[in-house]
Amino acid sequence: MSRSKKNQQSGNSASRRSFIRNAAFIASGITIVPRFVLGGKGFIPPSDTFYAAGIGVGGKGEVDMKGIGDCKNAKVIALCDVDDKSAEKSVKRFPGATYYKDWRIMLDKEGKNLDGVSVTTPDHMHAHPALRAMSMGKHVYVQKPLTHNIYEARLLTQAAEKYKVVTQMGNQGGSGDDVRTVKEWVDAGMIGDVTRVHSWTNRPVWPQGLPTPKGKFDIPKALNWDLWIGCADFVDYNPAYHPFNWRGWWPYGTGALGDMACHILDPFFRILPVKYASDVECSASTIWSDFFVEADYPDSCPPSSIIHFTFPRTDGKGDIRLTWMDGGLRPERPLELLPDEEMGDVDGGLIMEGTKGKIITGMWGRKPRLLPSSRMKTETFPAETIPRIAKGVDGHYANWVDAAMAGYGKGVPSSPFNYSGPFTEAILLGNVALRAYQIKGGKGYPGRKKLLWDAENMKVTNFDEANQFVKRTYRKGWELVG
Repeated sequence: MSRSKKNQQSGNSASRRSFIRNAAFIASGITIVPRFVLGGKGFIPPSDTFYAAGIGVGGKGEVDMKGIGDCKNAKVIALCDVDDKSAEKSVKRFPGATYYKDWRIMLDKEGKNLDGVSVTTPDHMHAHPALRAMSMGKHVYVQKPLTHNIYEARLLTQAAEKYKVVTQMGNQGGSGDDVRTVKEWVDAGMIGDVTRVHSWTNRPVWPQGLPTPKGKFDIPKALNWDLWIGCADFVDYNPAYHPFNWRGWWPYGTGALGDMACHILDPFFRILPVKYASDVECSASTIWSDFFVEADYPDSCPPSSIIHFTFPRTDGKGDIRLTWMDGGLRPERPLELLPDEEMGDVDGGLIMEGTKGKIITGMWGRKPRLLPSSRMKTETFPAETIPRIAKGVDGHYANWVDAAMAGYGKGVPSSPFNYSGPFTEAILLGNVALRAYQIKGGKGYPGRKKLLWDAENMKVTNFDEANQFVKRTYRKGWELVG
């Protein structure tokens, strides 16, 4: 039988759990089967197995499925991707898993067999399968940023609590040792009260600041383009979007901020007493289409930007100002940093300025240092008080699997949606500002102002045109229902 026919007949495969239960019942009334009888030393009985599926299993999805599949108690039984070519390596790695093109069909047919679902699609299609899986009682792992827009992040946060499922966003640095070390330093008062934070990244490392692609191209035979488009307005296939450069186009991606802020800013949100910003303003690199004619490319993220946020401290001690830079822009080197010392790392970095000193880190809070660096030799550092995750960054998948197997309210994932949802909302407010900044019309540029943000109601209060970017309009048949 060909693999395609086998995949279409996936509904004929019996539930693994039902098979084991029936076999035990038939076996002369035996109700408890010792582990060694079932499969010898090291065998994991079905009750101790976490059955997982992946939606989007090429590229980063391939990495995610390997990470989940390598977990001690996990078994990958279903894979889904709209592009057979992208999925090739995952299909080869998990030959026993049933393969699908449409995640809706996969969830319908495999739902009774699954414990958890990983979602690693382009950003615009994170919320739909994640929400559907949660409504079915499945634990979910969703790549960063959690969603494409603020409304979706709020919806997934609420759904995780409503359906009592264990959730994890794919910002693996949240499971790392370094961010816990920095928190212990800050909690011990080593830099006093933080009032200012600078952050930056080398992204985008893909094209941005471009006119909307034109032309007619043949759709690759391996790709279902309609499913790839999903909830976005339909456009003809163009290789400018798939398989990777979708990140730089607003209908599908979230730009450099969406790609990297969940990594670089995790120490900011995990350590400091903040939740939602009260205002945001930005500037972006200007693109000229002609002499003194500023280009109008509303579908493309800008090639570089600077975004300023104000975060009221949740402890009532004033505000913390956060600045984000991307596209190769970086803040001024701290005066305490020697001329030849490394500033962050290749991916970017973060600087926390407190009333008693500064901390500088790379992505994920990597290689944290007090400034000046001489303090690293003279200070007495606090003892470890925060539990570490086994294998740190590399243990992010197992952290989710173990928490899911323990059960909602018992397991402790590193980036559950009650943390990563508000985190994503705060980050994506920066994209609301960037898209408002791109608005042209009338006299001047009406979106180039400080936007005042009502976080509770998810609304910009002083420039209504910006609110179109808080929640998107979905293609007919792809409405998101929470």
